[in-house]
Amino acid sequence: MFLTRRFKHCPSCGGQVAYQVPADDNRERATCTVCAAIHYENPLNVVGTLPVWEEQVLLCKRAIEPRYGKWTLPAGFMELGETTAEGALRETDEEAGARIELQPLYCVHNVVQAGQVHFFYRARLLSPAFNPGPETLEARLFSEDEIPWDELAFRTVRETLVRFFEDRRRGQGYGLHSADIR
Repeated sequence: MFLTRRFKHCPSCGGQVAYQVPADDNRERATCTVCAAIHYENPLNVVGTLPVWEEQVLLCKRAIEPRYGKWTLPAGFMELGETTAEGALRETDEEAGARIELQPLYCVHNVVQAGQVHFFYRARLLSPAFNPGPETLEARLFSEDEIPWDELAFRTVRETLVRFFEDRRRGQGYGLHSADIR
């Protein structure tokens, strides 16, 4: 079972936190031993896109850890005050400097061990010109046979790409996919 145990001190009063099952609950929570505040630890949302130009997909080479130098789809953590779609657009701009038209949600991946849920939208590139931000070493287009499969940063990226190319080969449209990554 995944336990983050992120809290040692209460964000409200600074008191020591103990992990215990509060009354009327069913799992351990970070509970302040001084003010009794209960702090919930919930999954983080990662949002991104699967940008396509003609027969190619856009990948970004990471300039940050984790997985420095590995290839990924443009994605990152969703911010407060934005929708998943707004976050996916922002991350695509920040990481690739790519102009896109957002299309429907394509994949939802539950990454249990990391405490994350990844959302990938399909996207149509409006131009093959990119201006990568500081988190990206390089942004470029790949056809299916050029994808650096052994150099992909994350299993969610691999899963999304595999599903995309399978859907495209079948020629029956693109549905919504989901997977549990353990």
